[in-house]
Amino acid sequence: MVFPTLPRGEVIATYETYPEAQQAVDVLARADFPVAKLSIVGSDLKSVERVTGKLSWGRVAVAGAASGAWFGIFIGLLLVIFNPATSFAFVIAAVLIGAGFGTLFGVVSYAVNRRRRDYTSVAQVIATSYSVLVDSELVNRARNLIAGDHQAAPVADAAPVAPHPSDPPPARAAPPAPPADAGPSHPSDPPPAPPAVG
Repeated sequence: MVFPTLPRGEVIATYETYPEAQQAVDVLARADFPVAKLSIVGSDLKSVERVTGKLSWGRVAVAGAASGAWFGIFIGLLLVIFNPATSFAFVIAAVLIGAGFGTLFGVVSYAVNRRRRDYTSVAQVIATSYSVLVDSELVNRARNLIAGDHQAAPVADAAPVAPHPSDPPPARAAPPAPPADAGPSHPSDPPPAPPAVG
């Protein structure tokens, strides 16, 4: 018997959600990268139970009838398939009987567990972060492909980048030269000669 083991390799990127990690793998797949060398590993698993609503007698009865009706359809169709002489009236009777038993079972179960659990919920196991791993010999190629995809994506309304303190100051433009007929540019310069009168 082979026991499951964690994949080995180097992390090329870490994402907060699974769809983001899946999108990174899709980028590599479109670039003809050997995706069989990739793995997505979720870290810090958490159990999350999302409450979807409050239970009531009517809600329990409807849910029980629906589940029982589906079971009745399944049994009725099986009998029709294996015994073609059976009429579809038997399928309808199986649906009604299944809905009745489903309603009864749901109501009795709710009456027993009402004090302990009076709500419906959906349980999930999710990870805090998702890392994409690859074999060591392919890590540089994978990082370059993912980085190239991010650079190719257009960035709308990007904020201007603030200069870093270590950057050199921007070069100042030279002041424009004064026109030829302008007055003295400095107080110590002589005034221009008046025009001659003939």
